[in-house]
Amino acid sequence: MTGTSERSPAAAALIRLVGVTKTFGRGAAAFKALRGVDFTIGEGEFVAIMGPSGSGKSTMMNILGCLDVPSSGAYLFSDVHVETLSRNQRALLRRHYLGFVFQGFNLLGRTSALENVALPLLYRGLAGHERNAAALVALESVGLKGWEDHMPSELSGGQQQRVAIARAIVSNPVVLLADEPTGNLDTATSREIMELLSSLNRDQGITVLIVTHEHDMASYASRTIHFLDGKVDSDTLNGENS
Repeated sequence: MTGTSERSPAAAALIRLVGVTKTFGRGAAAFKALRGVDFTIGEGEFVAIMGPSGSGKSTMMNILGCLDVPSSGAYLFSDVHVETLSRNQRALLRRHYLGFVFQGFNLLGRTSALENVALPLLYRGLAGHERNAAALVALESVGLKGWEDHMPSELSGGQQQRVAIARAIVSNPVVLLADEPTGNLDTATSREIMELLSSLNRDQGITVLIVTHEHDMASYASRTIHFLDGKVDSDTLNGENS
């Protein structure tokens, strides 16, 4: 199935993109990274974004994560026009509604797992005991109870990514955005991380968006949006054509 996928009627629209473009540079040096992107993501969906290098998927993720804005078109998050928000307003949206997981983990090397996970709550002004209590719950939810005092150098790659996921969910985000979350992991560990993301989506209702090059990782999502040359090439409900 290509084109626009049919979502469950129960899944209210959380994210809507309408005619989104993104151009870098000017004149002869201008590069159109996105060329009129339209799609809708419902609350509680698990969506994989795929495409070759230069297809626009990373630019799309930056826009979805409020790290960049479209050159034209509309990006609505819970019916709020994100493209009209100021930089500070977008930062508040990120802080209160979005969680991020990266390929390189991005943990503070001289800081314990507990302190790494608690860090986002510092920016919300929570007291130390509240931050630590929430971080302990988040670590337990990713299977790392008892590892809170370990430094990143004392953890395996899979454990470091679990810490990164705990940090992303400690603030109870509505959306979790994961950019190549298994890119630095072996196959078995990659599957463990994808199972974890699936459980967070299924059990906690977090909307999960991942960028991945790997079809077997994308298969964990319920839907795959494939980009090509800055446009949506296909939008498929996984399993329909198998």
